[in-house]
Amino acid sequence: MQDKGKYLDLSTERANNVVSSSASVKPFLGVNFACCGVYSRVYPNADRTAYAGHCPRCARRVRFEIGPGGSDSRFFTAQ
Repeated sequence: MQDKGKYLDLSTERANNVVSSSASVKPFLGVNFACCGVYSRVYPNADRTAYAGHCPRCARRVRFEIGPGGSDSRFFTAQ
């Protein structure tokens, strides 16, 4: 007999009361800031017209407009 709590059983069904993690997912773009060699996430502005953020080290601003004909990419490098 296995000791309860020592083994992870991934073969059983998910509990009905578990909320899907996608319900609380906040959209973001991943940005590698080449200016300082750091990565950060950039989130949509309040109007949801653009993703706006800044480098966590030097505060260089970036803005990615949201609109038709845009990119499917989720990760970018800010030069």
